[in-house]
Amino acid sequence: MTTNKPTLQEYAMRYGTAMGIFWMLKFILFPLGMHTPFLLVLFFFLTILVGPIWGYLLTKKYRDTQREGIMSFSHSFLFTAFMYMFAALFVSIIHYVYFRYIDNGLIVSTYQDMLNQMTVVATGEMKESMEQFHKALDIISNLTPLEITLQLLTQNIFYCSMLAVPTALLVMRNKKK
Repeated sequence: MTTNKPTLQEYAMRYGTAMGIFWMLKFILFPLGMHTPFLLVLFFFLTILVGPIWGYLLTKKYRDTQREGIMSFSHSFLFTAFMYMFAALFVSIIHYVYFRYIDNGLIVSTYQDMLNQMTVVATGEMKESMEQFHKALDIISNLTPLEITLQLLTQNIFYCSMLAVPTALLVMRNKKK
């Protein structure tokens, strides 16, 4: 009789879903932070510190509970990368809903207003940089909600695969000889 023990992918999906829900809640702080600076600071704090630490803790929990405390670098990297990938897929849902139905250009217009205020006081090379930022914002404002969502998904997967390397190095544990 065989037992259907959950696989690496199944645990990565479970933990990735939990992390994705966290990312969804965290994303809500970003547009709110356009008008309340504290919420924007909180968003960046949660992104830079809490996200990677929680990823480490979830990977460590998987190692200790499912792998009996032993996990190679490659297994650890695969688990972490899959977990982050599933979280990125999950948060893409709210990205699409936000940019399709809620945003209506709020983020781009807020950045354009900030850029216009900075352009007034800019001189020399700074003015040239501001013009480049204006051109970049014009390009971004022409993206569809689906294109923005796919761009964010691609960025999340790329950065998370980079983050998976140090996480895997910290979590891996070989058998004692």
